[in-house]
Amino acid sequence: MSMNQTPMSERVHIGFFGKRNAGKSSVMNAVTGQELAVVSDVKGTTTDPVYKSMELLPLGPVVMMDTPGIDDEGELGGLRVKKSYQVLNKADAAVLVIDGASGASQEDRALLERIRRKGIPFAAVLNKQELSSEKIRESTAEILGLSVDEILPVSAGKGTGIRELKEKIAKIAKREEPQRRIVGDMISPSDFVVLVVPIDSAAPKGRLILPQQQTIRDILEADAVSVVIKEDRVRETIESLGKKPRLVITDSQAFSKVAADTPEDIPLTSFSILFAGYKGNLRTAVAGVTALDRLNDGDKILISEGCTHHRQCDDIGTVKIPRWIREYTGKDIRIETTSGTEFPDELSGYKLIVHCGGCMLNEREMKYRLSCAEDQGVPMTNYGILIAYVKGILKRSVEIFPEIYSLLENR
Repeated sequence: MSMNQTPMSERVHIGFFGKRNAGKSSVMNAVTGQELAVVSDVKGTTTDPVYKSMELLPLGPVVMMDTPGIDDEGELGGLRVKKSYQVLNKADAAVLVIDGASGASQEDRALLERIRRKGIPFAAVLNKQELSSEKIRESTAEILGLSVDEILPVSAGKGTGIRELKEKIAKIAKREEPQRRIVGDMISPSDFVVLVVPIDSAAPKGRLILPQQQTIRDILEADAVSVVIKEDRVRETIESLGKKPRLVITDSQAFSKVAADTPEDIPLTSFSILFAGYKGNLRTAVAGVTALDRLNDGDKILISEGCTHHRQCDDIGTVKIPRWIREYTGKDIRIETTSGTEFPDELSGYKLIVHCGGCMLNEREMKYRLSCAEDQGVPMTNYGILIAYVKGILKRSVEIFPEIYSLLENR
């Protein structure tokens, strides 16, 4: 991702759903005015979800998501259907595309009911309107539990009804931007903020990772000064600044060293903890990490990452965190891992879920994962909070959040 682009996690996610050959890809291409997805008369042309970041007026930065048909067949088809339903978890708005030649089916009805249960705003579209009839439109409305006027007739092939669909999408997908800051509401103009960014074999070549980019931008918007250093320059930098930094923010993996080199009177936290606060799940994650103290031999933990990346020999999710958990608990803990869009529906077998910071996941999907864990009674925390906890520095790391700090005062 270019540093000039809006991060995917901050974009409005618009998903196109429906049965095979309903014209989902064609409708999406017509809405965007681009050939984003391959179209064909052959059923099942879209075999995997297709994501495309773009600008869609008047919404602005969006992610368009094309999905496989929800009526796919066979063992492989079942996996494709599962992928489509996973996309629902990140959709801020859904476009249900119905084949106008045949009308809606019970599968379309079941899909719409799932969209409604998740509270996703939607537009119901009857594509191929030139092949439709009044009888098909009425039966479609009856099956979906909608009025005929609530279903938009369009023709992706002829381009009719597309302007009205774009207006409908803009209306249902428009969201009020919350006045959230990563760190900007904790600092004042001209404050110094020290950012500790390790550069090792796991660091992306030629760029900073997304949370670091976003934090620097937030500091700039606060008219403060960011000083970016490696983990071996903390003590030297603080001594040479001329005035005390307002805050030190570190990559979680360098927590122990940075804590040792940062004077106690200077607030210290991590990117991961800040982003848990930014995404609204810090309280849940801090409460969840205490489950480490209740683990027994044979208990199972899920470690989940929101993105996929090349695994290093000392990978954070598959090597370091499992090692730190076993060292801290002294127990024979079973570890399972997932990455990307994979997140189990059944979580009750886990005693704890340890999630990454979720910088690549949008707010809706992160909330979905949190609610899945909560509904099934499984505590959930994140990488940075777990690392700070097992290293004995979590209280210090959340002191900048007084309400959260109070949760740990008596521990």
